[in-house]
Amino acid sequence: MAQQEPSYWLMKSEPDVYGISQLKKESTTLWDGIRNYQARNYMRTMAIGDKAFFYHSNCKPPGIVGIMEIIKLGLIDPTQFDPKSNYYDPKSLKEKPRWDCVELKYLGRFSEMLSLEEMRSIYTQEELPVIRKGNRLSILPIPTKTAKDILKRLGKFS
Repeated sequence: MAQQEPSYWLMKSEPDVYGISQLKKESTTLWDGIRNYQARNYMRTMAIGDKAFFYHSNCKPPGIVGIMEIIKLGLIDPTQFDPKSNYYDPKSLKEKPRWDCVELKYLGRFSEMLSLEEMRSIYTQEELPVIRKGNRLSILPIPTKTAKDILKRLGKFS
């Protein structure tokens, strides 16, 4: 039986909150703190082995800096229960948690960043949803054809 090709995702994080350098040092991380139902639901459709582009957001310039792999699915997001966490959700109950997450493994940091400005000059909104004006979702699916093109453009790791 042929192995299914992985899906591709774009996952945003502010580099001063959690950047690619921190993931490289830790090697794996929980992608916790997601408090948007659509982004959470995207995580629920991920499969082990899917790839995710690490996107530095809310910085100058924003853009794709690395790549990760999904290694665990359907984990309970522990930050929802921690009153000291920025992601605490008092409405989430331990017996019925609202938020879950995935675990990711660092695969590499690209030698160069693909900036949002560059992406806008190369791709359409259908090819790469992150370039859509007003798009605030922290997790987005990337069509396979676009993902392969990004990998070809960025292919080298630093």
